[in-house]
Amino acid sequence: MAKPKDNGAKKERPVREAAYNSGKPVPVVYEPDAPDAVYQEKLGAPGEYPYTRGIYPTMYRGSLWTMRQYAGFSTSADTNARFNFLLGNGQTGLSMAYDLPTQLGLDSDDEAAQDDVGRLGVAVDTAQDMADVFEGIPLDRVSVSHTINSTAAIIQAFWLIAAERQGVALEKLRGTFQNDMLKEYIGRGTWIFPPRPSMRLVADIIEYNAKHCPRVNAVSVSATHIAETGATLAQDVAFPILNALAYIRELTARGLHVDDFVPTMSFHLSVGGGVGPFNLLESIGKLRAARRIWARTMKEKYGAKNPKTMQLKFSTGNCGSRMAAREPLNNIVRQTLFTLVAVLGGTRSVNMACFDEAFEIPSDESIRTALRIQQVIAHESGVADTVDPLAGGYAVEAVTDQVEAEIQAIVDDYESRGGIVSFIESGEIQRLLARQAYEHQRKIAQGEQVWVGVNKFTSEEEDRMSAGEGLYEADDSVLEKQKERLARVKAARDAGEAAAQLEKLARACESSENLVPYLMDAARAGLTVGEMTGVMRSAFGAYVEPSVV
Repeated sequence: MAKPKDNGAKKERPVREAAYNSGKPVPVVYEPDAPDAVYQEKLGAPGEYPYTRGIYPTMYRGSLWTMRQYAGFSTSADTNARFNFLLGNGQTGLSMAYDLPTQLGLDSDDEAAQDDVGRLGVAVDTAQDMADVFEGIPLDRVSVSHTINSTAAIIQAFWLIAAERQGVALEKLRGTFQNDMLKEYIGRGTWIFPPRPSMRLVADIIEYNAKHCPRVNAVSVSATHIAETGATLAQDVAFPILNALAYIRELTARGLHVDDFVPTMSFHLSVGGGVGPFNLLESIGKLRAARRIWARTMKEKYGAKNPKTMQLKFSTGNCGSRMAAREPLNNIVRQTLFTLVAVLGGTRSVNMACFDEAFEIPSDESIRTALRIQQVIAHESGVADTVDPLAGGYAVEAVTDQVEAEIQAIVDDYESRGGIVSFIESGEIQRLLARQAYEHQRKIAQGEQVWVGVNKFTSEEEDRMSAGEGLYEADDSVLEKQKERLARVKAARDAGEAAAQLEKLARACESSENLVPYLMDAARAGLTVGEMTGVMRSAFGAYVEPSVV
């Protein structure tokens, strides 16, 4: 019989009240009647090493997870309007999507960018674009997640300048930059430079933020894209951990200790992604196991003393590949299951794919529905009233141990062979995931793995939404509008100052100096994403993908 432990009253953070249907109060934490050595070693109390049960003592009784929906399209003004819509509907953080040219370091007036400007994300060419996105949105009050990688250092410079213009001190900013270049080579593809100089840029942001923006996560080591590419459930934690260890080596080679910078690192773990069938308990166990592995690695391998270094901070999102275009309303059930996994697994932030994401830019209705799912779970289910409520259950603890062993074996194998970077450079990991993805799709096509409404329990009647009725249509005028905005910025800037800052950036690229301050000076001078990327490409070279067939 479990004994309730209400330790919330001892904490400074206010703990909200919660009651069962009977009227009896819900304890913050349940623990065994007589905790033994095995329990303390494997689980411990919430907020205590090895953090299996969560990184905060009171978890959602003290503060609910941040609720985000990925958004950003067309122009700065359109994205500003969408952000205000989301905030008005109760969203508590923002997650910003950038268009493909911005991700690849191309200005909107670049010939190679013409077909993609403002599609699938917002076009951000200059610091002025960034300032306009957040016009009227106080950056000292709203946490912002930026899904950006190759140009992350430039985009962060724009964002920091937007904060300066609002009069917000950098140490008050809250947010996250994905800035996870190694996973781009594994599973997403928005690379520009080869892996080694990309690692330098990742490390520059981590080093800068640790000193100047301690509340901004300098990297969000991401599992979702690796899962989408064809990873197994264990691989979609093991490979991100291996990537994070590679970044750590880059920073410790600069003379830093993990306690100096790891607290500004976070993870974005997947729910429902990867190859093979989805299992709710196994997915919860994966998130719990990931925290335990990280804590022990930081403490035992790197000698961490700071508890924040040992705490695996992660957000979660479900992968779009689990959202079916056929019978798309079934995806609402999938979204609910995936959100439950994230919450029961102890996430800090959730953004879910939308029910119509398999065939269009999500509609306002589908975005609102995805947000409402989180709100219903938070306020109507009771699962957020008790920390790690499944702890101690035979099944969940057994599967947590099982997944932990699988993840650790993969990490140990690649680390024993020198780390993950060389296997990315050779294409070995990419080939492995491609083979697994092919086998996964074969099983779905042949009905060996059930996908409700797609290969089993199907209806003959085609759904109106998946037939294309009322789908989002891109505004063809966005390209010309954005090119005009860009031309105005270039015409208004001091040409001499812009040229001088570009030359300083070029010299810094040839040195070992941290590039973030140079990029901020260049951004203040009105330089563009494309201009700064061009200088870095000249210094670093361009990446050529190895054959993975």
